[in-house]
Amino acid sequence: MQANHSITKTKTYRPKTAVAVIVSGLCLLVLAMASSIIYGAANIKLSTIWEAFVHFDSSSTAHQIIQRLRMPRAVAAALIGGSLAVSGAVMQGMTRNSLASPSIMGVTAGATFVMSIGLAFMESASNTTLMLLSFAGAGLGAGLVLLIGSLSKRGLTPVKLALAGSAVTALLSSISSAIAIHFNVAKDISFWYAGGVSGVQWVNVQLLIPVSIVGLLLALGLSRSITVMSLGEEVATGLGQKTGIVKFLGTLLVLLLTGAAVAVGGTIGFVGLVIPHIVRFIVGPDYRLIIPCSAVMGALLLVFADVAARMINPPFETPVGAITAIIGVPFFLYLARREGRGL
Repeated sequence: MQANHSITKTKTYRPKTAVAVIVSGLCLLVLAMASSIIYGAANIKLSTIWEAFVHFDSSSTAHQIIQRLRMPRAVAAALIGGSLAVSGAVMQGMTRNSLASPSIMGVTAGATFVMSIGLAFMESASNTTLMLLSFAGAGLGAGLVLLIGSLSKRGLTPVKLALAGSAVTALLSSISSAIAIHFNVAKDISFWYAGGVSGVQWVNVQLLIPVSIVGLLLALGLSRSITVMSLGEEVATGLGQKTGIVKFLGTLLVLLLTGAAVAVGGTIGFVGLVIPHIVRFIVGPDYRLIIPCSAVMGALLLVFADVAARMINPPFETPVGAITAIIGVPFFLYLARREGRGL
């Protein structure tokens, strides 16, 4: 265990920086959520928000907008952003793949694919049913990517997994579109492909909260083991790590967090790719710091992205997935170019 102890004592281990990131990130998150409640098709004063909290008036249109539309939207954006960022951090740590993220590894495409089948054949599917379908689809997408990637003669490299993920995403998206057209559910499915939290209600948030909390707690519990796994499977085994159990639990929490996020917010890409890299650069390689910081920063990014989506072309809304893609695509190309030598 001396090697493991020395890992956390390197110069790149920065717990004070991590605390500063979490505290400042939470403060900014509060401001971002307040902005999310204020700005929209109908701008609302900050004093009105306070009144809606303290003295809710059901006859007030502004209070109704705050309580039933803006608040669940802001909370959902924070939970989805945090869930996707933590999922990406766990995937990158377990696989030692800098390109790993739910959107690139086919997880979100798989979730959306199975949900499209559910919408086509179960017209009155409940939110809980859709979330369960999303979990199953997330597992399907990840399984297909790993299966295709494992067929490579020279083993799995980051770029090969990314290519396999792109192929699986394209395949599942095409089939989903065909299902949507044939069964006349294109309008319903288009919401998940666009990605966003515009139609989120408290019933969706109530399903999202417990899954997000359980997933984050499980990620924190595995954080030390993921740090060791990030050094390589042979090193982890030599340090007494039960790699099979860690991989199983890590995969389970990724499917939980991503499945819940897709079920509520649709396909929102690149949050799980960009945030863990930024956080790792700031706080170092210890996942006991990376995971909580990623949760806060991911929540902050998606809430700000949702606000930006409303301000770009008012009164119309730009899909949140387009905002995150503008940030994530150049970052992905940079990482792919850096990792291209392993192709």
